[in-house]
Amino acid sequence: MIVALDGTVLVVAQPGLRRDLGASVAQVQWTSTAYLLTVAAFLVVAGRLGDRYGHPRLAITGVLGFAAASAGIALAPGVGWVIALRAAQGFFGALLQPATLALLRLAYPPDRLAAPVAIRTSAIGVAAAAGPLLGGLLVAHLGWRAVFVVNVPIALAIAALILAVRVPEPERTGAGRPPLGSAALLVAAVAALVHALAGVPAYGWTAPPTLLGLGGAAGLGVLLVRWERRAAHPLVPAAVARSTAVMASMALLLTASGALFGALFTATFLLQDVRGLGAFDSALRLLPLTAVMVVGAPLAGVAQRRFGARRIALAGTGLVALGIAGLCTEALTGAGGAVLGAGFAAVMVTATGTVVGDAPPGYAGVVGGLKQTATNVGPALGIALAAGAGAGSGAGAGAAGAAGAGGTTPALLALAALAAVGLLPASLLPGRPRGAAAGDLVGEDAGQRGERAPTAHGPADRERR
Repeated sequence: MIVALDGTVLVVAQPGLRRDLGASVAQVQWTSTAYLLTVAAFLVVAGRLGDRYGHPRLAITGVLGFAAASAGIALAPGVGWVIALRAAQGFFGALLQPATLALLRLAYPPDRLAAPVAIRTSAIGVAAAAGPLLGGLLVAHLGWRAVFVVNVPIALAIAALILAVRVPEPERTGAGRPPLGSAALLVAAVAALVHALAGVPAYGWTAPPTLLGLGGAAGLGVLLVRWERRAAHPLVPAAVARSTAVMASMALLLTASGALFGALFTATFLLQDVRGLGAFDSALRLLPLTAVMVVGAPLAGVAQRRFGARRIALAGTGLVALGIAGLCTEALTGAGGAVLGAGFAAVMVTATGTVVGDAPPGYAGVVGGLKQTATNVGPALGIALAAGAGAGSGAGAGAAGAAGAGGTTPALLALAALAAVGLLPASLLPGRPRGAAAGDLVGEDAGQRGERAPTAHGPADRERR
């Protein structure tokens, strides 16, 4: 929640930061990009470290480091310091995020994960909605630095809770040296991919910087796969890589998060530059999305236990695609946002619950890191797709805005198509077999419930149907 709150609050603080520090637009953009690159690149590595050294230890390190970096930004004398400390903040955020999912797996059995995952999803939605309001109040009365000061007491309170709450300690995995070669290749590949996607709105898909970045990411990905196959202790164990449910959930989260954030990017330009609304009025138009997501997450958890992950994920993916298409019509902007929020809540709860619940014993951290990587790369992909289809090409309301309106409908339709691609991985999630208890996962046995841990080189758990 603190990570989601920090991201949404920063958007409001950036104009004041630029004026106070005399920064350029490109430098202000890097205050966001530096964080995004670092957090996306280190998530899987952080999850693997948690599996090896313990998730409570990683969570404490992450939250305290996040607080220290936030305090440093509040005292930063120049924008260069802000960018560097935002990168450090991203690293500690990467340590924190997989650990929270792994701690849920340790505290709850797979058949009871839906409820805590739904609460976590609702908390993220509340943070995303409250961020701009809180940021606006802080910036208006105390200045942009207060946005980062507020992180410190919140982080310290979280650290105290982690120390106070005891969770079962699993048998550690990953004996031997950490897979440094795989980690370096993964960090480089993800950083190259996110950097290339983040540059698409400025350069386009066919510009040399974009093509070089995508080509470099693909080449590093090939090297990573080859390295992992030869590694004695791979970064992503075979038990994880061969799990159909886990890999399908990753793909679903990638497409759904990309479609959602791409749609928000497009809708912002549609409402402000084309329809001439102010920032506050635009936020009100999109409020149904957040409200329905917060309320819908617990309902999705209940539905998952009754009908199974596959059915709820398919329904949620369909709603995401339908909601994005509905944003094309002015009369359906509010309704489309509500449908989109309901669908995304269903996808997040089912896919996250499946990822965490189906994680082979001892590998909850690396699976949590993969999940968070998908939801961090997805927005960059969605915004790149929207920009490439013409979103944001208009400038201002009236005639100039009407000229740009032609780019919003193709962008939204492209994003709806991206969401629809998620129907394929959604169909591969575990179903609820006839006669199974609510919440049971297909093919789950005592070992997969965490009652015993595999050896570091043991055979992979059998795949779910």
